[in-house]
Amino acid sequence: MTAATPVANFDHLLRLTDRRGTFEHACFAEPRPEDGYCTDDMARVLVVATREPGADGPVKGLAGLAIRFLNEAQAYNGACRNRMDRYSRWTDKPTTDDHWGRCIWGLGTAAAHSEVGIVQKLAVIQFGRAAQTRSVSPRAMAYAALGAAELLSVDPEHEAARKLASDYKVSLAAPSGDSKWPWPEPRLAYANAVLPEAMIAAGVALEDTALQQRGLELLGWLLDYESAAGHLSPTPVGGRGPEDVRPAFDQQPIEVAALADACARAATVDAAAKWPDGVAAAAAWFHGANDAGRVMWDPETGGGFDGLHADGVNQNQGAESTLAVISTLQHAQRFAVVPQ
Repeated sequence: MTAATPVANFDHLLRLTDRRGTFEHACFAEPRPEDGYCTDDMARVLVVATREPGADGPVKGLAGLAIRFLNEAQAYNGACRNRMDRYSRWTDKPTTDDHWGRCIWGLGTAAAHSEVGIVQKLAVIQFGRAAQTRSVSPRAMAYAALGAAELLSVDPEHEAARKLASDYKVSLAAPSGDSKWPWPEPRLAYANAVLPEAMIAAGVALEDTALQQRGLELLGWLLDYESAAGHLSPTPVGGRGPEDVRPAFDQQPIEVAALADACARAATVDAAAKWPDGVAAAAAWFHGANDAGRVMWDPETGGGFDGLHADGVNQNQGAESTLAVISTLQHAQRFAVVPQ
């Protein structure tokens, strides 16, 4: 890592966090306890906290808090609740929507990477419970497949993880064969890169080179499609279709972080320069190499800004955007990339 490589900063994330969890929203840099917590974010907290090399006590504490939150979110059949209010009351019923997939992603990541023994053990136990069920959501299954692949990387014989990865593979629709729009949906939606990343990860875990290659090719297309004029031009909140005019806003940090995650994974199985370059472009997006030329985080605190608009920045610093910055910079450190 070079001296100029930006370092992931957990200060704002810790400020958003109390004894129950990490608050979902903020008004500028101030946490909004009235909006409560969510499983989506706590799963992401578990991911970044357990893959931070040499994490200090407070960051390890985040992992312990997240593993407890996810345990409480789970029902006995593996489905998950998503929303808890500020008084620790769950406000929804267990489902297998996208937050279920992210829960499994977090648990698999913790099982593979946590340096804290009890967190690692609890993650494996909770993974087994969550992996009893399945989802009809492609993104939920993609996140779940990522978690399964992480666990299989350290325990190749884990039966529930292997079954989940195999079921994910079976759930995939056949490629469309449309070279102009190979995407498996009529429009890009959100966190799009998780779909090809899951194909790559499951392909590696199942030793399926065809699935791995399909993921690499789809990710390469997405990276090209979400780039313009030498920088990332990610899909906005409203999605993006083949005929949509670009650039478009409101652009969200989660889309950029998903690309960084996927490119970092692709780089582990393919030596092409475009994957580290993709990580560099994602980090650069936060530093102002974007469609509006605006910095999208606070380097002093690590807080991530919630959205990029044509005429400015949504400067609220919620959990999702802050976690997106941390995640992206973790990959930037790994590849020693310096945003320009």
